[in-house]
Amino acid sequence: MKKSLILLLTILLTFSAFGRATLYIYSWAGYVPEEIIRDFEKKFNCRVIYDTYASNEEMYAKIKAGKGKGYDVIFPSGDHVSIMIKEGLLQKIDHSKIPNFKYLDKEILNKTTFDPKHEYSVPYMMGATVVVVNKKYVKNYEKSWSIFERKDLKGKMTLLDDMREVLGAALKYLGYSVNTRNLKELEEAKKVVLRWKENILKFDSSSYADGVVTGEYWVVHGYAEDVYQRIPKGEEKNFDFFIPKEGGTLWIDSMVIPKGAANVDLAHKFINFILDPKNAARIADYLGLPSPNVEARKYMKTKPIYSFEDLLKCELIEDLGEFLEVYNRIWQEIIM
Repeated sequence: MKKSLILLLTILLTFSAFGRATLYIYSWAGYVPEEIIRDFEKKFNCRVIYDTYASNEEMYAKIKAGKGKGYDVIFPSGDHVSIMIKEGLLQKIDHSKIPNFKYLDKEILNKTTFDPKHEYSVPYMMGATVVVVNKKYVKNYEKSWSIFERKDLKGKMTLLDDMREVLGAALKYLGYSVNTRNLKELEEAKKVVLRWKENILKFDSSSYADGVVTGEYWVVHGYAEDVYQRIPKGEEKNFDFFIPKEGGTLWIDSMVIPKGAANVDLAHKFINFILDPKNAARIADYLGLPSPNVEARKYMKTKPIYSFEDLLKCELIEDLGEFLEVYNRIWQEIIM
């Protein structure tokens, strides 16, 4: 009798597990706190599969190859939202299913020129790409992109393995736009990056955060939130996050639903769940970033690494259309 009861319970649990809907997310590593994912699964009796990518280019290539199929929610940066809209890879957002959209800061919504009416995207986070210094090993430095020209730090620094971010950094260092279409300016930027390349250990978008925290690297170019969440408690004072004085690249990552999504209704529920003020506050605290959610700010428990005011000298990376091929050519000349 007991064996029969156990067998029946096992069958029921198995069917229950198979009967749950699955939400497939494609995002940056460590970008959504695990506890937020678990809470969403519990609230909506579903499961979440969270796959990661290291660059927008990697994400775009995979989504384009699959014609938008395979995932339900993706987190691209602004220029790639624009590209994916033009390629017909995204479906329109049903705002009636996302009532928490009302909490988003209107100043940030006005900056989303890649999708001004928010027909296809919902902002998730906004910030700048920064330089992180492990002050245990580097005591004196100028808060400038010129830090990557220091021979005394050779082999202890990394730059992102990201074409637009690295070329954007060099362009800002020279006083140019990160979206320039001027060939002369791009050639100057290439020369700057080649000088930096002599001093860095590698172009890296995956291990830099762990590396700078452990002391393997002393100076890294990257996303503050990636490093912030890895710093042991009490060690925060040993790390400096700065936006170089010349300015840098501004990013706005958004949540989008690809055209081939299998669980569109659940995708809308997830986006709305993320925008719940208390959840948005937990996410901002976890990442160490200012929240784009106005209501969430009253629930935040930590001070962000930088403020929205700090972002004023930064420039949003935009879709360059066919001119992107010029950037691709120059990037290949740099990394070859």
